[in-house]
Amino acid sequence: MTVTADVVRQLRERTGAGMMECKKALVETGGDLDAAGELMRKQGLAKADKKATRVAAEGVVVIAAAPDGRAAAMVEINCETDFVAREAEFQQFAASVAQAALAGGFNEVEPLLARSLAGGETVDERRRALIARIGENISVRRVAFLSSAGLLGGYTHGTRIGVLVATEGGDAALARDLAMQIAAANPRFLDGSDVPADELERERGIAVEQARLDPKNASKPEQVLVKIVDGKVRKVFDEQTLYKQPFIRDDKQSVEQLLKAANARALAFIRFEVGAGIEKKREDFAAEVQAQIDAQKKDGIDNPGRH
Repeated sequence: MTVTADVVRQLRERTGAGMMECKKALVETGGDLDAAGELMRKQGLAKADKKATRVAAEGVVVIAAAPDGRAAAMVEINCETDFVAREAEFQQFAASVAQAALAGGFNEVEPLLARSLAGGETVDERRRALIARIGENISVRRVAFLSSAGLLGGYTHGTRIGVLVATEGGDAALARDLAMQIAAANPRFLDGSDVPADELERERGIAVEQARLDPKNASKPEQVLVKIVDGKVRKVFDEQTLYKQPFIRDDKQSVEQLLKAANARALAFIRFEVGAGIEKKREDFAAEVQAQIDAQKKDGIDNPGRH
């Protein structure tokens, strides 16, 4: 049968897919727009499942904040290449997921994936449709929701690092400075009381062994060795503890001193960095491009209209 250019255009507007994909679906469904759209949706879900095992270590971190500034959500949305991470459609999807996370107060990915977006489809349905159009694996990796009776600081460093921090006292500028501190210095703990006992004991054991093996300590009394060990352990965890870190805007004072001067406290923080902890397969650029071309041919994707 003959499929007119106008019908192909209508299906493209509905699905965002390529011209040849739309024409093929219309031919298979006898020109029925609704049936063609449903067929393409099913095909898209199948393609998304095929790509689910591919490593997605690029992407963006996006923050959505409540109008009163007392609640915010942060999401990490991953894809396979930084090219896709910069695309407007991918970034719009990430922003819509962050807004959905804020509206639902989600701290877990599974319920977020089931959340409906403005167009009526769920987060996961839109994710799968985007995979079908773009041709890369896309995942909603992490989500965090944070609220505060005080101020909430938020900061994104480009699109790769995001931080939320809840504070008590101080002002908005201080909350933002704390978020920037966390983005730059990457503390693991808020203060010393957050350090797990087993981790503290393990680090102490390492410090004791180092002190005993150092020839310079051979003649030193036990109480001196205890002080040396305490100093080593303290140094390790001071570097990883927000309160003990030097303040990035003035390294002559610690974050603890900064907060004390402002009569403020940091209550909690969350930091996301794109791809952290994901083992990324290393390939040269030419091989990566060829692999994508081969995958598109295998999946039957023909999308000359996409740039």
